[in-house]
Amino acid sequence: MNVIRSWVVAGLALVFFGGALAVRAQEARPPVSRVAAGPDSPHRHRAVSMDKAVRLVQHRFRARVVRAETQRQGDRTIYVLRLLDDSGRVFAVRVDAASGAII
Repeated sequence: MNVIRSWVVAGLALVFFGGALAVRAQEARPPVSRVAAGPDSPHRHRAVSMDKAVRLVQHRFRARVVRAETQRQGDRTIYVLRLLDDSGRVFAVRVDAASGAII
């Protein structure tokens, strides 16, 4: 009986302390930025192709892209996508080509 109790106590201690170590390791990890960073930042997002931007916007807005063009805005490349939704409304969405962010 004492042997079983010892194993149960040891197992519970292992679970408790193992969980505490996992929480500490998670707290020590730096947060991941989801915002597009500067050109020298290690967290900079990869460039997004026009095709990927079209798929992303069609899915997010549940509308069909009817026109797509690329524009330069200073040193940034912007995709301007015109969409047509089910109700017949036409609207434009701008996507940053460097980060994929809708602006």
